[in-house]
Parts: sequence; structure tokens; C-alpha cells
Amino acid sequence: MQSRESSQKAVIIASLLILSAEASFAGVSALVKYISQDQPFEQLVFFRNVTAFLVLLPWLWRKGLGNLKTQRLKLHLIRGAAGITAMYLFFYAIATIPLAQATLVLLLSPFLIPVIGWLWLRDYVARQTWLAIALGFIGVFIFLDPMNSELSPVIGLAFLAAALAAFTKTVIRRMSNTESTSKIVFYFSTLATIASGIPLLWLWQPIPTQHWLGVIAMGLLAVYGQLAMTKAFSIAPPAKVGVFTYSSVLFAALLGYWLFGEELAWHMLWGALIIVVAGYFAIRTRRKS
Repeated sequence: MQSRESSQKAVIIASLLILSAEASFAGVSALVKYISQDQPFEQLVFFRNVTAFLVLLPWLWRKGLGNLKTQRLKLHLIRGAAGITAMYLFFYAIATIPLAQATLVLLLSPFLIPVIGWLWLRDYVARQTWLAIALGFIGVFIFLDPMNSELSPVIGLAFLAAALAAFTKTVIRRMSNTESTSKIVFYFSTLATIASGIPLLWLWQPIPTQHWLGVIAMGLLAVYGQLAMTKAFSIAPPAKVGVFTYSSVLFAALLGYWLFGEELAWHMLWGALIIVVAGYFAIRTRRKS
């Protein structure tokens, strides 16, 4: 009885952690959209990466630099290139199109992971997973309502960011048989910080004091969101709490409406609900597999 109560308590705590993480990620997106009105979004990509690297550095140091030698440098480079490209595309999408649209399209990433695994690694994909993937795309179609709305071509770039994000997850799984978490984190953080710093040699613009506060808040929110998400999945099964990761689109829609006057419509709610249901079934299917 006590074990069951503690399990239920862990699920509640994990659910709240995920909701707070997704709210933090939506806050990051809102800050990116606001600051990018005056600053190049490339600068924001750099500060997002360097903040995460500095926060992770003490943890990486405790792991010991001697344990970071790798025989999979090629895969680390591929993962780094795909990850940083996805980040650039997503930040550009946030700066250009409504927050809810950019966030929603990025939520297709979990549905694309089984497809990439099937094409690249010849993974088995259950029929229920294919149905969940189809349902997820239907939800996006209803949310965007292309028959009655004029959509920006930038949505295609957001979809490419989602595909690249899914590809990086597949690369990580390919590496995980020989590479530790600390190695994977170290190489991506280092490569992303260096790569995103290079464009600033010609794109750098002075940052006003009020924007520095936003830049710092952006980095801290991003790090908190990642830590909260990691903690949540360490104390509760993804099948029970993973569906809350789709709350980010609701937070993004509310922030977009409140801060930038972006549209809220019923078709957005129905589309988001369909994606949540599809995500729930996809997570349940993966658990059974």
C-alpha cells in the first residue's frame, strides 16, 4: 500500500516537473521571439549553448576529462552538425512565425524518430505506432488549418528542424552502446558552443542592458527545463507522464496571444488534443515493445 502511494506521489511530482519544464521552454521561445526583434537570432543560439555548457561544466569535470576519449568521433560530429542546424532553424522559426505554430511543428519530432529508426537502423515499428504517427500529422494539419489560413513557408523550416532533432535522437541511440551520457553531452555542448560562436565574428551586435537580462533568463530557463525534464523521467515511467511534454504548445499559444497578440482559435485546441492523444498512444506502444 505504501509503495503504491509513493508511486502515485512520484507520478504527481514528475507530472508537475514536466509541466514546469514545458512552461520554461515556452518562456525561452517567447524571449527568443522578443529579443530577436532587435538582435540577430544567431546571437541567441550562441548564448543558449554557452549557458548550458557553463552550467554542465562542473558535472563534466567531476566525471573526469580522461573518460571523454571516444572512438565514435564521426557520429559525434554528425550529431553536433544536425543538432546545431536544428537549433538555428527552430530559433529562426520562432522569430518569424507564431510561437504556437513553431512549437507545434517541433512536437512532430517524437513521431519522426520511429520512421528514421525504421529507415536507417531497420527497427521494427508496430502497427499501433504507425497509426499514432498518422494521427499526429492529422492533428498538426487541423491545428494549422491550411485550407483556411495563409501559412508561412517558414513552417517547412520548422518541420526540417523537427526532422533533424529526431535524427539526433537516433544518432544518440546508435552511439549509446559504446558512449556514456557524459561523453555525448560533452561533445555536443562543446561543438555547439564553438559552432554557434563562429558566426558572431561578423554578426555580433552590442546587446542593450535590458536584453542582457532576457538573455540570462533565456539560458537559465533552458537549463532548468532540461534538468526538470531529466529528473521527471528518472522518478516516473514515461508511459505515465510523457504525455505532459505536449503541454508546451498550449503554453506557447497562451504566451503568443498574451505577449504578441497572436491568434487563438478552436481548431488549434482540437489539433493540439489530437496530437496529445497520438503522443499518448505512441508512448504506450513503445512501453509495451
